Amino acid sequence: MQALQEISEALIRENINRAVADVFKTMLQHSPTLKADSFYGQIDSWPPLNPSKEPSTPQVVGTVGFIGEANGLIYLYFDQPFAHLCTCQMLGMTTTELEEAGEEVVNDAIGELTNMTVGVFKNGISDAGYTCKLTIPSILRGSSFCVEPISSANRFIYSFECGGHRIVADILLKASD
Repeated sequence: MQALQEISEALIRENINRAVADVFKTMLQHSPTLKADSFYGQIDSWPPLNPSKEPSTPQVVGTVGFIGEANGLIYLYFDQPFAHLCTCQMLGMTTTELEEAGEEVVNDAIGELTNMTVGVFKNGISDAGYTCKLTIPSILRGSSFCVEPISSANRFIYSFECGGHRIVADILLKASD
């Protein structure tokens, strides 16, 4: 079994970039671009989406984990307006139809986008020798919160621009024992 330290940042970056690009191109007809403000390492806290530091911006965050020879979680952060736009585009809905359907539909759509994205990421690292399986997706919502990893986790944060909107992929990998 390979140790986690052998998963390079380059492999992680390559696979999350491909995953986000493939899923958003296929499902939403958008071509996200990896931004230069991505970083990795031990980060105590950070504002995932609000470069303007406005704490009241609602966020919808999809998360899916993976377990096996690589263990971790990936969080995909969307501001609420972009989550609504993605849902409408993915499901062929108007904003009025989405308002009538409710936020549960947004949760389902963002959960599925996250599941597909993490699935493509997982396939890439599995192909590199780190076999793993996905966990079920879940959704976080809020206006002012921060995910803080445990001390044994390595963190990789990648920011994407997509049609004037921002997507943040926050990847937590458990360090090997």
